[in-house]
Amino acid sequence: MIAPSPSPARASSVRPFTWLETGGAFIDHPAMNLVFSSERLTLAPFGPEDIDLSFAMFTDPVVLEYTGGVMSEADIRAKIPDWSRRGGNGCVGVWTVSDRETGEKYGSAALLPMPVEERETDYGLVVPGEMPDSDIEIGYYLKRSAWGFGYATEASRRLLRFAFEEGGLHEVVATFDRGNLASRKVLEKAGFRDHGTMRCYGSDGVNFRITREEWLNQ
Repeated sequence: MIAPSPSPARASSVRPFTWLETGGAFIDHPAMNLVFSSERLTLAPFGPEDIDLSFAMFTDPVVLEYTGGVMSEADIRAKIPDWSRRGGNGCVGVWTVSDRETGEKYGSAALLPMPVEERETDYGLVVPGEMPDSDIEIGYYLKRSAWGFGYATEASRRLLRFAFEEGGLHEVVATFDRGNLASRKVLEKAGFRDHGTMRCYGSDGVNFRITREEWLNQ
Protein backbone atom coordinates (compact mmCIF):
# COMPACT_ATOMS: atom_id res chain seq x y z
CA MET A 1 0.00 0.00 0.00
CA ILE A 2 1.48 3.30 -0.99
CA ALA A 3 1.24 7.03 -1.33
CA PRO A 4 2.38 9.07 -3.08
CA SER A 5 4.39 6.56 -5.15
CA PRO A 6 7.87 5.62 -5.95
CA SER A 7 6.45 2.24 -6.99
CA PRO A 8 1.65 2.94 -4.86
CA ALA A 9 -8.56 3.00 -5.12
CA ARG A 10 -13.75 3.56 -9.29
CA ALA A 11 -15.21 6.98 -9.19
CA SER A 12 -17.99 9.25 -10.42
CA SER A 13 -17.89 12.76 -11.78
CA VAL A 14 -17.70 15.61 -9.29
CA ARG A 15 -18.50 19.31 -9.25
CA PRO A 16 -16.76 21.70 -11.70
CA PHE A 17 -14.08 24.15 -10.61
CA THR A 18 -11.54 26.63 -11.90
CA TRP A 19 -7.81 25.94 -11.92
CA LEU A 20 -4.42 27.44 -12.58
CA GLU A 21 -0.88 26.18 -13.03
CA THR A 22 1.76 27.31 -10.58
CA GLY A 23 5.42 26.34 -10.51
CA GLY A 24 4.89 23.30 -12.68
CA ALA A 25 2.26 21.83 -10.31
CA PHE A 26 -1.41 21.70 -11.24
CA ILE A 27 -3.64 22.92 -8.41
CA ASP A 28 -7.42 22.55 -8.19
CA HIS A 29 -9.51 25.33 -6.66
CA PRO A 30 -12.76 23.55 -5.83
CA ALA A 31 -15.64 24.67 -3.67
CA MET A 32 -14.87 21.90 -1.18
CA ASN A 33 -12.26 22.29 1.53
CA LEU A 34 -9.20 20.14 0.87
CA VAL A 35 -7.70 20.66 4.35
CA PHE A 36 -9.39 18.59 7.03
CA SER A 37 -8.73 17.15 10.47
CA SER A 38 -9.32 14.01 12.51
CA GLU A 39 -8.93 13.56 16.25
CA ARG A 40 -5.13 13.87 16.16
CA LEU A 41 -4.23 14.68 12.57
CA THR A 42 -4.48 17.34 9.89
CA LEU A 43 -4.49 16.37 6.21
CA ALA A 44 -3.52 19.10 3.73
CA PRO A 45 -2.67 18.96 0.00
CA PHE A 46 0.95 17.99 -0.58
CA GLY A 47 3.11 20.77 -2.00
CA PRO A 48 6.74 21.65 -2.77
CA GLU A 49 7.19 22.78 0.84
CA ASP A 50 6.84 19.14 1.88
CA ILE A 51 10.09 18.06 0.26
CA ASP A 52 11.62 17.67 3.73
CA LEU A 53 9.05 14.99 4.54
CA SER A 54 9.74 13.28 1.23
CA PHE A 55 13.45 13.12 1.99
CA ALA A 56 12.73 11.65 5.43
CA MET A 57 10.50 8.90 4.02
CA PHE A 58 11.88 7.99 0.62
CA THR A 59 15.56 7.76 1.56
CA ASP A 60 14.72 5.27 4.34
CA PRO A 61 15.01 1.62 3.20
CA VAL A 62 12.84 0.42 6.07
CA VAL A 63 9.96 2.69 5.05
CA LEU A 64 10.26 1.42 1.47
CA GLU A 65 10.73 -2.26 2.33
CA TYR A 66 7.56 -3.33 0.48
CA THR A 67 7.40 -0.67 -2.24
CA GLY A 68 10.80 -0.63 -3.90
CA GLY A 69 14.22 0.76 -3.15
CA VAL A 70 15.18 4.13 -1.77
CA MET A 71 15.10 7.22 -3.97
CA SER A 72 17.93 9.64 -4.53
CA GLU A 73 17.43 13.29 -3.57
CA ALA A 74 17.53 14.18 -7.26
CA ASP A 75 14.76 11.69 -8.06
CA ILE A 76 12.66 13.00 -5.17
CA ARG A 77 13.02 16.59 -6.37
CA ALA A 78 12.00 15.49 -9.87
CA LYS A 79 8.81 13.86 -8.54
CA ILE A 80 7.60 16.83 -6.45
CA PRO A 81 5.56 18.35 -9.35
CA ASP A 82 3.78 15.00 -9.85
CA TRP A 83 3.07 14.54 -6.16
CA SER A 84 1.67 18.10 -6.06
CA ARG A 85 -0.84 17.50 -8.87
CA ARG A 86 -4.57 17.38 -8.16
CA GLY A 87 -7.44 16.10 -10.26
CA GLY A 88 -11.14 15.38 -10.03
CA ASN A 89 -12.10 18.65 -8.32
CA GLY A 90 -9.21 18.22 -5.93
CA CYS A 91 -10.22 14.85 -4.51
CA VAL A 92 -7.51 12.96 -6.44
CA GLY A 93 -3.98 13.63 -5.25
CA VAL A 94 -1.67 13.42 -2.27
CA TRP A 95 -2.17 14.87 1.22
CA THR A 96 0.47 15.57 3.87
CA VAL A 97 -0.44 14.06 7.24
CA SER A 98 0.60 16.18 10.23
CA ASP A 99 0.05 16.38 13.97
CA ARG A 100 -3.04 18.51 14.59
CA GLU A 101 -1.50 20.33 17.56
CA THR A 102 2.22 20.56 16.85
CA GLY A 103 2.23 20.57 13.06
CA GLU A 104 4.89 17.85 12.90
CA LYS A 105 4.74 16.04 9.57
CA TYR A 106 4.18 12.32 9.96
CA GLY A 107 3.68 11.15 6.39
CA SER A 108 1.40 11.25 3.39
CA ALA A 109 -1.90 9.72 2.28
CA ALA A 110 -3.28 9.63 -1.24
CA LEU A 111 -6.18 8.91 -3.56
CA LEU A 112 -4.66 8.14 -6.96
CA PRO A 113 -5.45 6.19 -10.15
CA MET A 114 -4.54 2.53 -9.74
CA PRO A 115 -2.08 1.35 -12.43
CA VAL A 116 -2.92 -1.94 -14.12
CA GLU A 117 0.01 -3.02 -16.29
CA GLU A 118 2.30 -0.12 -15.37
CA ARG A 119 4.71 -0.48 -12.46
CA GLU A 120 4.10 3.03 -11.12
CA THR A 121 1.27 5.52 -10.78
CA ASP A 122 0.56 7.38 -14.02
CA TYR A 123 0.39 11.01 -12.89
CA GLY A 124 -0.57 11.99 -16.42
CA LEU A 125 -4.06 10.78 -15.45
CA VAL A 126 -4.24 13.34 -12.61
CA VAL A 127 -5.74 16.18 -14.62
CA PRO A 128 -7.56 19.22 -13.19
CA GLY A 129 -11.30 18.95 -13.77
CA GLU A 130 -11.19 15.30 -14.79
CA MET A 131 -11.75 12.09 -12.85
CA PRO A 132 -9.36 9.32 -13.97
CA ASP A 133 -11.11 6.52 -15.86
CA SER A 134 -9.69 3.90 -13.53
CA ASP A 135 -9.99 2.54 -10.04
CA ILE A 136 -9.02 5.05 -7.37
CA GLU A 137 -6.50 3.69 -4.90
CA ILE A 138 -5.90 4.76 -1.33
CA GLY A 139 -2.36 4.57 0.01
CA TYR A 140 -0.06 6.03 2.60
CA TYR A 141 3.51 6.37 3.80
CA LEU A 142 4.64 7.25 7.31
CA LYS A 143 8.13 8.10 8.43
CA ARG A 144 9.49 5.52 10.83
CA SER A 145 9.17 7.66 13.97
CA ALA A 146 5.39 7.83 13.36
CA TRP A 147 4.86 4.07 13.27
CA GLY A 148 2.88 2.26 15.95
CA PHE A 149 0.51 5.06 16.97
CA GLY A 150 -2.47 4.27 14.76
CA TYR A 151 -1.88 7.25 12.48
CA ALA A 152 -2.17 5.20 9.28
CA THR A 153 -5.64 3.93 10.22
CA GLU A 154 -6.78 7.36 11.39
CA ALA A 155 -5.55 9.09 8.24
CA SER A 156 -7.04 6.41 5.98
CA ARG A 157 -10.45 6.62 7.65
CA ARG A 158 -10.45 10.42 7.42
CA LEU A 159 -9.51 10.29 3.76
CA LEU A 160 -12.28 7.76 3.06
CA ARG A 161 -14.76 10.03 4.84
CA PHE A 162 -13.74 12.84 2.54
CA ALA A 163 -13.81 10.63 -0.56
CA PHE A 164 -17.30 9.26 0.04
CA GLU A 165 -19.05 12.12 1.82
CA GLU A 166 -17.56 15.07 -0.07
CA GLY A 167 -15.51 13.85 -3.01
CA GLY A 168 -18.24 11.94 -4.81
CA LEU A 169 -16.40 8.62 -5.07
CA HIS A 170 -18.42 5.41 -5.21
CA GLU A 171 -15.61 2.95 -4.52
CA VAL A 172 -11.99 2.98 -3.33
CA VAL A 173 -9.55 0.12 -3.74
CA ALA A 174 -6.21 -0.76 -2.19
CA THR A 175 -3.40 -3.23 -2.63
CA PHE A 176 -0.26 -4.15 -0.70
CA ASP A 177 2.57 -6.63 -0.66
CA ARG A 178 1.29 -9.93 0.75
CA GLY A 179 4.04 -9.87 3.35
CA ASN A 180 2.99 -6.47 4.65
CA LEU A 181 0.64 -7.62 7.41
CA ALA A 182 0.62 -4.18 9.02
CA SER A 183 -0.99 -2.62 5.93
CA ARG A 184 -3.53 -5.43 5.81
CA LYS A 185 -4.57 -4.62 9.39
CA VAL A 186 -4.81 -0.90 8.60
CA LEU A 187 -7.13 -1.57 5.67
CA GLU A 188 -9.31 -3.97 7.64
CA LYS A 189 -9.65 -1.44 10.45
CA ALA A 190 -10.58 1.21 7.88
CA GLY A 191 -13.43 -1.01 6.62
CA PHE A 192 -11.95 -2.58 3.47
CA ARG A 193 -12.94 -6.11 2.44
CA ASP A 194 -10.77 -8.74 0.81
CA HIS A 195 -11.97 -9.45 -2.77
CA GLY A 196 -9.21 -11.86 -3.72
CA THR A 197 -6.84 -10.73 -6.46
CA MET A 198 -6.80 -8.08 -9.18
CA ARG A 199 -4.45 -6.99 -11.91
CA CYS A 200 -2.41 -4.03 -10.66
CA TYR A 201 1.16 -2.75 -10.92
CA GLY A 202 1.86 -5.24 -13.69
CA SER A 203 1.02 -8.39 -11.72
CA ASP A 204 -1.78 -10.15 -9.85
CA GLY A 205 -2.06 -8.36 -6.53
CA VAL A 206 -4.20 -8.22 -3.41
CA ASN A 207 -7.66 -6.76 -4.09
CA PHE A 208 -9.13 -4.83 -1.15
CA ARG A 209 -12.22 -2.63 -1.72
CA ILE A 210 -14.78 -0.52 0.06
CA THR A 211 -17.88 1.10 -1.45
CA ARG A 212 -19.62 4.29 -0.42
CA GLU A 213 -22.60 2.25 0.75
CA GLU A 214 -20.40 0.06 2.92
CA TRP A 215 -18.71 3.12 4.39
CA LEU A 216 -22.01 4.83 5.23
CA ASN A 217 -23.34 1.64 6.82
CA GLN A 218 -20.40 1.33 9.22
